[in-house]
Amino acid sequence: MPQSNIKIKDVEIPNKYLMPEIIRLLNEGRTVTIRLKGFSMRPYLEDHRDKALLVKKNILKTNDVALAEIGKNKYVLHRIIKIEGNDIVLRGDGNIQSESCRIDNIKGVAIGFYRKGRSKIELTNSINWQIYSFLWTNLFPFRRYLLYIYRNIWIKIFPIKL
Repeated sequence: MPQSNIKIKDVEIPNKYLMPEIIRLLNEGRTVTIRLKGFSMRPYLEDHRDKALLVKKNILKTNDVALAEIGKNKYVLHRIIKIEGNDIVLRGDGNIQSESCRIDNIKGVAIGFYRKGRSKIELTNSINWQIYSFLWTNLFPFRRYLLYIYRNIWIKIFPIKL
């Protein structure tokens, strides 16, 4: 059958059904790719456009982007900003406020992202990701203004393509 006749349909599965399966696969040592939902990792990662490649990781470090359960069946994919013993503080790149959880609530860590519809992954240990992470995390007090400009000016001039 010619590929031009194949229709792909995206199906959105609620997190309460999807996350247990993702966590099971990560605990088995598998990698999992998920499409991102939400705006908390803006401006670098976009809602319904980008995908994250997740793995189970035993040793966590600051700046890892972690899949964390921050409440009963409430999951976020946010950057680790502080580790104190068994306590983890997380913040989305597009957020001002932080969340916290215990170390055992970290279910997986992103090792790369498929951005802007590309088929090539951008690994979190790449120079691009390292530079972005360094600059963006160090701009924390000013990010609210940069995000305002991004949301209200930049996106209107350069719309996001899904």
